[in-house]
Amino acid sequence: MLRTERLLQRLGEIGQSLERTGGALLLLGVGSVGVETARLDEYSDLDFFVIAKPGEKSRYLDRLDWLEDTFPLAYAFKNSDAGYKILFEDGIFGEYAIFEERELANAAYPEGRVVWKDPAYQNLAIAKSAIPIPGLKAESLDFPLNEALTNLYVGLGRFARGERLSAARFIQGYAIDRILSVLHLLEPEVDYYPDPFGNERRLEKRFPRFATIVGDMMQGYDRVPESALRILAFLEEAYPVNPRMCEEIRRLAERV
Repeated sequence: MLRTERLLQRLGEIGQSLERTGGALLLLGVGSVGVETARLDEYSDLDFFVIAKPGEKSRYLDRLDWLEDTFPLAYAFKNSDAGYKILFEDGIFGEYAIFEERELANAAYPEGRVVWKDPAYQNLAIAKSAIPIPGLKAESLDFPLNEALTNLYVGLGRFARGERLSAARFIQGYAIDRILSVLHLLEPEVDYYPDPFGNERRLEKRFPRFATIVGDMMQGYDRVPESALRILAFLEEAYPVNPRMCEEIRRLAERV
């Protein structure tokens, strides 16, 4: 059986297990096992939400027998107050959260696909958050690209004093993140499952032109100045950045 088929089968089996335990109302698949099954592949994880009956949430957090009933667990790590990251013995990795219905009333969360429900439960609208997820995309180039410019300057200063890890984060991390937040303003975006929680997700398909050059902007721990200069060149092409700041950034990069 293909891994993609096993993922969906395992999710269905989890729904059957929830039905047997009697303390749950709804099982929602999210991400690639949710409403985006068209992008499901052999590297996908098993991400899901369980809506528990009032007073039953702790039962599903404190005891994992309802998961073990579907397949033995090799690893379980409680990564939040609401859920776990898990690995089944057959290599399927998953992440899940348990909620009571009232907890989702004022929460923003990704839309889920109903995998199983208690026959008496009717509130299927809960599968989609009533509150929009805060966007990570900016609507103007001004703040993000000027912030990226200053990230380059600060990062090169830290590289010069020997703080290479911090420098790498400022230049190859923070500055890149700022660019990603406005990339939709600089290049036509291919509509391929954008993730509201991470602009870097599926970037290679969403922004194919930028994907061909971003590697030169992230050359690694020992090539921070080279990365900074490539990012600077991109900023200069995209936006009327301050010439004096550009001069100082180049001076620092050449010095180190």
